[in-house]
Amino acid sequence: MTSSLADMPAASGPLTSKLVIAGCSRRKADTQRPVPALELYQGGSIPWLRARTGGDPRLRARINVLSAAHGLVPADRPLLPYDRQMDPERAAELTAGVTAVLARDWASTGRPQEILVIAEPLYLVPLAAILATPARVHWIADLRDTAAAGSVLDQWGWP
Repeated sequence: MTSSLADMPAASGPLTSKLVIAGCSRRKADTQRPVPALELYQGGSIPWLRARTGGDPRLRARINVLSAAHGLVPADRPLLPYDRQMDPERAAELTAGVTAVLARDWASTGRPQEILVIAEPLYLVPLAAILATPARVHWIADLRDTAAAGSVLDQWGWP
């Protein structure tokens, strides 16, 4: 599956050529109804990312959250709170599903030319396939380093 990601044609649009993947957080909104993933997570880099880009549906369409419970989900996928942490076993379990989601998405939009990953090291395990693609991957391991993440988004021209 990894080679199929690498072999996919590159996206050419100004938005489709960029992708943000953020790791989920333990803190979640207290809700009994499903809310978009970008609204559910209240910790890590998500509140900053939501404040920076949350109002623009075109940008939200280029943001995914890597969830310990749900795998790779779009920013607007409705989710309920859950209690599952990422551990090495879960990271390995998610790998095939995350690669399949990327392959499906990239088949319709094209392979991003740049990917910003804001996630702790363990979250790279399910994302390993992106490292074998020609995409330029920016990895921010410190979820509090909004300056580094913001610098990448500034280079992309994202608000």
